[in-house]
Amino acid sequence: MNETTAIKTKRVLINICKYALLIFAAFVALVPIVSCIFTAFKSEEEYANTNVITPPKSWLNFDNFITAWNKANMGEAFLNSFIILICVLAGSIMISAMLAYVLNRFKFPGNKLIRNLFTIATLIPGIASQVTVYQIMTALHLVNSMPGYIILMMGTDVITIYIFLQFFENLSPTLDESAILDGCTYFGVFFKILLPLLKPAIVTSAILKGVSTYNEYYMANLYLQDKTKYQVVATSLYVFSGPMGNQYNYICAGVIITIIPALIVFLLCQDQIYSGMAAGAVKG
Repeated sequence: MNETTAIKTKRVLINICKYALLIFAAFVALVPIVSCIFTAFKSEEEYANTNVITPPKSWLNFDNFITAWNKANMGEAFLNSFIILICVLAGSIMISAMLAYVLNRFKFPGNKLIRNLFTIATLIPGIASQVTVYQIMTALHLVNSMPGYIILMMGTDVITIYIFLQFFENLSPTLDESAILDGCTYFGVFFKILLPLLKPAIVTSAILKGVSTYNEYYMANLYLQDKTKYQVVATSLYVFSGPMGNQYNYICAGVIITIIPALIVFLLCQDQIYSGMAAGAVKG
């Protein structure tokens, strides 16, 4: 009886610790969001005289949102970000899928070396190669150019390659052989047979690449230097920062505006997102 009681007590303590950690993690994650929402509805005077976790006096004050939208030219920023996102996702996913197809289906000298080089590339910080990348972009006259930035962001991600490699390993080579015996070319095998079966991998890759592209600030600020022509969502709110201080009430209002499209996409596509992430996390 004592042993049974000890086991139950141990389980209760484990559950208490587990839920305490979850509550703490949720608190840490939600505090910045809540403070941002509170600040977005405050006037300049109210923001100056209250702390960040004090609720606003009125939840119907949308002046900050209107000012952020107009002054930061967020309409054009959303349009540019949408064009960049569509082009980058289409190009990056297609390049990654085709490269994974070649590495998985064709055995040639250097195949393993190429895979190892991609793995090594993940160990190099991206910032460490920016001097060389910037020099190359400058030599090609692609700095301060929307197509140049799209090509740069379209660069294949190592994680995306390995996601597609994992899915190709689960697709039997007999599919390729049967299609080739029926007269299908390698391109036909890829586009007509294998690519439609890669929907979970495509969804997973689109989530990872889409989030990183939509939130990218450093690259956009560095390579899209003319902010009057090439404004994107990530750099649009920089207009509220200056040497005399930052206008955080407008910045927070702009942040809320930028979150809304991503939230809508998540709510509309959450079933596909969850299924894609689950399929991408399990091999077999």
